Amino acid sequence: MLLHRAFCRNWTRQLVDPLLPSHSCKYARPRAILLRSMRSSAKHQRPARSGSLQTSPPFENYTFGGAIPPSNVVKALIFTGAFSVGCFMSVTILEYENARNMMLEKARQSKFPWLRRQTVNQEQSTWQDIKQEVQQFWDKLTPGERVFVPLCALNILVFKMWRVPALRNTMMTYFCSSPAGRAVCWPMFLSTFSHYSLFHLFANMYVLHSFSNAAVLTLGKEQFLGVYLSAGVIASFASILYKTITAQAGLSIGASGAIMAILSYVCAKYPDTQLSILFLPMLHFSAGAAIKVIMGFDLAGCILGWKFFDHAAHLGGALFGLFWVYFGTELWQKRIPFLTLYHDLRKTK
Repeated sequence: MLLHRAFCRNWTRQLVDPLLPSHSCKYARPRAILLRSMRSSAKHQRPARSGSLQTSPPFENYTFGGAIPPSNVVKALIFTGAFSVGCFMSVTILEYENARNMMLEKARQSKFPWLRRQTVNQEQSTWQDIKQEVQQFWDKLTPGERVFVPLCALNILVFKMWRVPALRNTMMTYFCSSPAGRAVCWPMFLSTFSHYSLFHLFANMYVLHSFSNAAVLTLGKEQFLGVYLSAGVIASFASILYKTITAQAGLSIGASGAIMAILSYVCAKYPDTQLSILFLPMLHFSAGAAIKVIMGFDLAGCILGWKFFDHAAHLGGALFGLFWVYFGTELWQKRIPFLTLYHDLRKTK
């Protein structure tokens, strides 16, 4: 479903004005969004015709069934908890190092401004020009785009890796999530970077790009990364749990479980934001109503056993996004003791 996000004055007043200068309205420009993204259940995809150009991984050559060992579910649960805690500890370290490097750079520039100018003048080269152009491009990006670009590049890289025949078995083992798979834990994370087709990749990245800036401006890039990466694994666990309960082992790939967490977070945080269907711009509805409809659709898909998408993964990611709206601030503050400990360890080096 193609939607268009029309930023109203309330959105700009709530989100942009407190954080940005009044002339920085480019951060709140309207854009189109693809609200329904996919986390595909690969066993329900059509196989490519023989002799045709194969643009999707050959899932039809693999068996997806088999008994689901109960121990795999336990492993998945332990990995979900350990990965989420480790992820937030990692982004806390990233937050500290980014702040430290920024302060050191500003102190160096203020103390030796003449040294910086002299160095630049003496080391002008083609490489320096390229670095300067890249830096200028990076500086023009919005806060959300600075997080989106590396994530999108990583997804494109994994998409290209699927097309390398020598890597095919490795990709099937570690970049597809299944409760009956030989590997259970790391595929829960790595599968969030896999996509079945070019349209699957485009749809998910389009949604992520549309909502990332609003989420990053609210959360900060480090907390955003923690929520996004943890949500991907939590969505995978929800899928594994659902497949185990329904005895329907199968492969799942896609980033939309994590993206649903970001989408639901933004929609719940700013429920009055107006959305409209891209090809039907005369129809408007609130973000709060949209997320209710989406979650209702995925809940119905789980209850009725629909196979349109991996509805359990979508629902798991969306619920985590809502959870972070109400409890995220309190949980994020709990990183302070670890941040203090890391600071003390950093000073001893």
